[in-house]
Amino acid sequence: MDQDADRPVGTRRDAIRYAGAVAGAGLLAGCSGREAAPSGSGDGHGSAGGGSSGDSSDGDANADSYTAAMAPAGEVSFDAVPEDVMVYSLLYADLAVALGHGDAVNSLGFDADAGGNTLDAYYAALDGVSFDREGLTQLNAGSGGGISVDRELLYELDSDLHLADPALFASFDGWDEDDVTEIRDRVGPWFGNVYSRRHAEPPEPYRDRYEYYALPEIGERVAAAFREEERFAALDAVREDLVETIRSDLPPESERPTVAALIYMDGTYYPSRTDEPGFANAHVRPFEVPDAFAAEEVTYETAYDHEQLLEVDPDVILHQYGIASYYDVGAIREELSDHPVAGELAAIANDRFYPSGDPVQGPIMNLFQLEMTAKQLFPDRFGEWPGYEHGDDYPEIPADERLFDRDEVASIVAGGTE
Repeated sequence: MDQDADRPVGTRRDAIRYAGAVAGAGLLAGCSGREAAPSGSGDGHGSAGGGSSGDSSDGDANADSYTAAMAPAGEVSFDAVPEDVMVYSLLYADLAVALGHGDAVNSLGFDADAGGNTLDAYYAALDGVSFDREGLTQLNAGSGGGISVDRELLYELDSDLHLADPALFASFDGWDEDDVTEIRDRVGPWFGNVYSRRHAEPPEPYRDRYEYYALPEIGERVAAAFREEERFAALDAVREDLVETIRSDLPPESERPTVAALIYMDGTYYPSRTDEPGFANAHVRPFEVPDAFAAEEVTYETAYDHEQLLEVDPDVILHQYGIASYYDVGAIREELSDHPVAGELAAIANDRFYPSGDPVQGPIMNLFQLEMTAKQLFPDRFGEWPGYEHGDDYPEIPADERLFDRDEVASIVAGGTE
């Protein structure tokens, strides 16, 4: 038994109850010490919108209860909208802001300034939209690439909701499924899905109940948890219009450039596939461009030197995490231009080495990253990409060259869905 075994089992959050975390459970079990009630479903599948309203047969106390569902956590029952929420990734921070609940976020998995800078860079173009990261707790205390999150920290945060993938936390150093269950039962439920990023295989205990979702499907389910279905539907309609604008004006396939997505560091390129499923490619997939690495076997361990990348020689290189992040893509481009081998890359010679988006993107980030990619890949059709200086906000786009309405998005985030 670990050091937390003497903690009282009862949860301190009566407002939120967990249901269906274990396949076939079929009980509302989030508040240990309370009498469990039958759940509506124990299969981990929600409605099309990821949630449903509760009925009032349990009496006035539960008349306003509702549910939201997302694999692998299953169905969660809420008596009130979460107001104190643990968040690990930018995807869910951006979603919280998009749904009008950014002030509920109490933490991020990494340095809040680093992640917050990226969000700020996009939000600067949206009047009244911001993310207050002051005082946020950093969850990951690991170094050297390792991830270390202290369970005690989650007790201290005492969150209404852990807006993070329980399978991800079960993979962290010092964590397993029992630890995740303990936090669920003693603090509050989990609600998140990140292995949909690239359809990677989750830890073994979660594989049978895992599902992969597109970015809008994740948004629908999180919106249900915050009772913001209409707001998310309005925001996603903007995305649908943007994607239709892009697809209706794409050149013939024979005229589309080969594209490589990668990260460059210390003389080494770390590639990613753009033609594989997952929300990591949600800002590239609609363009249906040939993946320069299509003939390659690319994993997280794959690395290229300059000569190997020159053999691939993509027409366009999209450097991931290029906006308000650690990577100074302009400086990288200058370094490669001066290199005797890298300077021969077509993307360098033709000035088509661009800062690109963050693969762990939420819905607001995705809008800007779609627009950015459109201008980088097809400037003749969607307008020139104006360039980007490291550390700046997302660049100002002339009003008549914007691919979505900033004012409409800002209004939706502020609560206007008409």
